[in-house]
Amino acid sequence: MYEMQKKLKVTLIIACSILLALSFMNGCSSKKKVVEQPKQEVKKPEEPKPAPKPQVKQAPQKVEEKVELRESALETIYFDFDKSDIKTDQRDRINRNARLLNDNKTVKIRLEGNCDERGTNEYNMALGDRRANSVRQFLMDYGISASQITTISYGEERPIDPGHNEDAWAKNRRCEFKIMSQ
Repeated sequence: MYEMQKKLKVTLIIACSILLALSFMNGCSSKKKVVEQPKQEVKKPEEPKPAPKPQVKQAPQKVEEKVELRESALETIYFDFDKSDIKTDQRDRINRNARLLNDNKTVKIRLEGNCDERGTNEYNMALGDRRANSVRQFLMDYGISASQITTISYGEERPIDPGHNEDAWAKNRRCEFKIMSQ
């Protein structure tokens, strides 16, 4: 190992000596070569080019398929006797309706307030109106535009069940959603 290191040192010393001698000889040469350099043209500074406009990649536009909202998709909201506030068990129904209307902002609906046969015609017309407006307010609180909604009261004039018992009356205390235009 020691012998190899010694040979390597000697080789490096010889190589350095040769390089030193060559550089000395090149510097002492009697002939100087004159190299004529070509004349450089003086160029006017270029006017800065306007920066290229960044290309904005547009997201592929979503092709909206016009899907017609079916009236059967909108659920009827039912009320307790002599009440116009939305019952707790009807909240999921009205929320589903609100989501559908929110997804179909061009749809115009009519909310039809209805009552059972008990009470006077005048009282039931007013109660049907309060029911329709209660649903309307809930939808507007959800974010549905007031311009999408109209209301009407039919009072007791349009029963869904002509029976004269609690089951029939419960079906008739309602607010129905009718699509007027898409």
